[in-house]
Amino acid sequence: MSIFSDILPINKNEDKKQAGGNLSPYLNFDPNYIPKMQPEFIYPDDSHMASTARRSNVALPIIGMSFMTGSALGGMAGLYRGLRATTLAGQTGKVRRTQVVNYIMKQGTNTGCTLGIIASFYSCIALGVTWLRDKEDTSNTFIAAATTGIIYKSTAGLRSIGLGAAVGLTLAGVYTLVTDNDNIWSKARYNRL
Repeated sequence: MSIFSDILPINKNEDKKQAGGNLSPYLNFDPNYIPKMQPEFIYPDDSHMASTARRSNVALPIIGMSFMTGSALGGMAGLYRGLRATTLAGQTGKVRRTQVVNYIMKQGTNTGCTLGIIASFYSCIALGVTWLRDKEDTSNTFIAAATTGIIYKSTAGLRSIGLGAAVGLTLAGVYTLVTDNDNIWSKARYNRL
């Protein structure tokens, strides 16, 4: 007895001679009744959406890792500041422990949120640039990084905007050199061999 008996016919012994190879032993019905749907992939590689899908699949892990990294680094900085401040203030016992925990939580949260927001800016801008240009290359990384630096420092004046763009471009360059297999350094290594 199958739960699909009223919808899909069950192959009996007389039907097994003609469709015996196609009978699914797990579902007790012939899988040929399920139509094959094409294409099998959500985004074929040559479509406009393929590069956007790759960027969007990477966006959330980047944001999450940035927040967690910022929280860990901020927590370590908060631990150092908390121990230093409570030692200088001469605090001991429960008061010192509470103050150190407050320093850790405050600094960890602030740094984590800052890096998470920067990663959110970068991911959204990179996704938009990839969608607009309809290409997936290193130019998108540089454009997104520079624009992220500009937007993040936009309220601090022109000098800070330029500095933010320069920091974004520098970080994008380092990231590209480390991760891109088609860069100048890998070509130079290949030519030496």
